Amino acid sequence: MSDTSASRLLQGVAVGVVLSDQNEDAVFRTALRAKRRGHPVFVTSLREDSDTLDALADVGAVVIAPPSEQASQSDLHRLLSRTARERGSTGIILQTRDCPRIDYDRTAAAFERADYEVIAIPEHWEQTPNGPTVVVGIPAYNAADSIGQVVERAAAYADEVIVVDDGSRDETADHAREAGATVVVHERNRGYGGALKTLFRAGADRRAAHLVVIDADGQHDPGDIPTLVETQTRHDVDIVIGSRYVGERKTKIPLVRSVGLAVINNLTNASLGKLRPSGFIRDTQSGYRCYSLYATRSLASDRLIGDNMGASTDILHHALRNRLSVSEVETTISYDVENASSQGSVSHGLDLLRNILWTIEYGQPLLILGLPGGVITLLGVTMTVQLIARAVQTGTLVSARLVPPILFAIGGVLLCIAAVMMQVLNRHPSIARLQSDENS
Repeated sequence: MSDTSASRLLQGVAVGVVLSDQNEDAVFRTALRAKRRGHPVFVTSLREDSDTLDALADVGAVVIAPPSEQASQSDLHRLLSRTARERGSTGIILQTRDCPRIDYDRTAAAFERADYEVIAIPEHWEQTPNGPTVVVGIPAYNAADSIGQVVERAAAYADEVIVVDDGSRDETADHAREAGATVVVHERNRGYGGALKTLFRAGADRRAAHLVVIDADGQHDPGDIPTLVETQTRHDVDIVIGSRYVGERKTKIPLVRSVGLAVINNLTNASLGKLRPSGFIRDTQSGYRCYSLYATRSLASDRLIGDNMGASTDILHHALRNRLSVSEVETTISYDVENASSQGSVSHGLDLLRNILWTIEYGQPLLILGLPGGVITLLGVTMTVQLIARAVQTGTLVSARLVPPILFAIGGVLLCIAAVMMQVLNRHPSIARLQSDENS
């Protein structure tokens, strides 16, 4: 896109920046370059350095007071966007935390399909000699109605878009190619996990610094890609998850799915040994993820990742085993898209539960089954003893009242026995050899 075309597309569009202790010089450079291009500049900050804000005002920036001292980056971005709209701007480009130089050409291309705001695409995303900076991967199955638009929107943020057509029976592959994607076709349907493994191998082969995986049905907003990539770069994180549960929640999740996700999130965190809420992964089932090259290579060689929807959980267990760091950033997922996932909520949930049960069996049975079993046994025995003691005092024993606590205690004992058996089997040399063979 020529500089003239970009300027025409971005006419009347503002640039929004959040000032921090780490980006003062970069904010000034952003403001000056934006003003030279004719863009209004809006700045907000949690700092109390009035001299810096006054200096920004002197170069023509509009300084906005933050809503509170606890405001997050997302809160401040919403403030900047709202103010720009009120001031008559036709849209706004929101700078990332580090304020790198904005690639206005690519940002303009992204703005063509934005509602009002886009996250700025930095110039340093240009392809390096070692490989592309950002590759977007899309697992797709019978997504002909939506894949073209998803590819076109994602292409603005990517050096390459790769679509894995997972045995579709429609024109998914053709529509993806027409939209400009590189297409890998599975002759038969291998499942969501199978498509992910193909993407990991493709990302590793290309030496992509960041592999961002999004869904083909349009539920994920490609406009959040810069946020995921910047988080990965800034914090040197192996896996960044676009989460529905961090920050100010804007995702409207259907009730049945919300309940199912709550159960599965808690079970998955328990199977990962994350028992304290401060260490939880809030959205264990989000498919919107950004992987570093190190993580992509590691995942590409792991044969324990399944082919079904439970691959999302398998990847987190791989991260735990291989000490890959995981972080989450706020994102919004839309459930009212026309071509939503072909797998129903109940089927999806059962798939995930089967995967978690496998994890319990071969992962941490003493923690997941043994600990609850011990608690249940203790409660059952305590209730039984209390009823017997009361019967001795009163001289009356109602046998029917003893049945529930006795069954409770028996159930707890059975859970404990199952946990011990699974733990012994896991440590048996033959099982260890089998797992070793699977990894080789």
